[in-house]
Amino acid sequence: MPVRVYTPAEPSGVGFVWAHGGGFTWGDLDMPEAHDVACGLARRGIAVVSVDYHRAPVAGLWLDSGVRPRPGVHAPIPALDVQAAYVWAVSRVPGVDVWALGGASAGGNLAASTALRLGLDGGLRPALVVLAYPTLHAVQPEPSAELRAVLASDPESNEFDAARSAAMYANYVGDGEADVFAAPGMAGADELRSFPPTLVLNSEADALRASGEAFAAALSDAGVAVELAMEAGARHGHLSRPEEAAWTRSLKLIARRLLALTREA
Repeated sequence: MPVRVYTPAEPSGVGFVWAHGGGFTWGDLDMPEAHDVACGLARRGIAVVSVDYHRAPVAGLWLDSGVRPRPGVHAPIPALDVQAAYVWAVSRVPGVDVWALGGASAGGNLAASTALRLGLDGGLRPALVVLAYPTLHAVQPEPSAELRAVLASDPESNEFDAARSAAMYANYVGDGEADVFAAPGMAGADELRSFPPTLVLNSEADALRASGEAFAAALSDAGVAVELAMEAGARHGHLSRPEEAAWTRSLKLIARRLLALTREA
């Protein structure tokens, strides 16, 4: 499993293990959501370990003209990859005093799954979890009236409706049903009480915002410190588009929250 380590020129003592998105099936270490985000954080003094976890098959939902089937893995392997990368980073990357964990979209799911396992196992608990426009529910929560209005006004932004989300999870999980480690949004209050402090950063025009909002509410109900933020006007995956102003604003927010960990330690 490849990882890429980004070492800052002026280290802050903060480390961040980061998982890109891609519907559990796509993505790599060179995509902007991985490489550009990591470079931007490293320039701000944060050591980043970007994880290239094993991916689910190209099948079903993902097959369209010009795309060939590809074998892959199913849950829980991608999440266990991210967990292994986090444990490796904590023990092997020098010059870091405090570690955080995060991911975008499907990578946010894998980061949340890892944080849930580490909390329940009493393992190396991250100081912060960052979930950027995450997908956390195999059955998509109902969007609010406000979100429905946003999606109706911009139909192209509704790429992850309930049916598409369900198909994505069927591809990721394979045979059987999703458990809380494949869909952390299913976790109850008892399972979430050991979850680390969390930043949930959603895109405004994104059906998956319902998943991030529901998970943030569940964390709050379980007594977990959670900050819920939303990038106004942005569509899903805005950290993959560094040319957009939303990318810069979101990166500054993530960096600010990560750098604050040195004061909180």
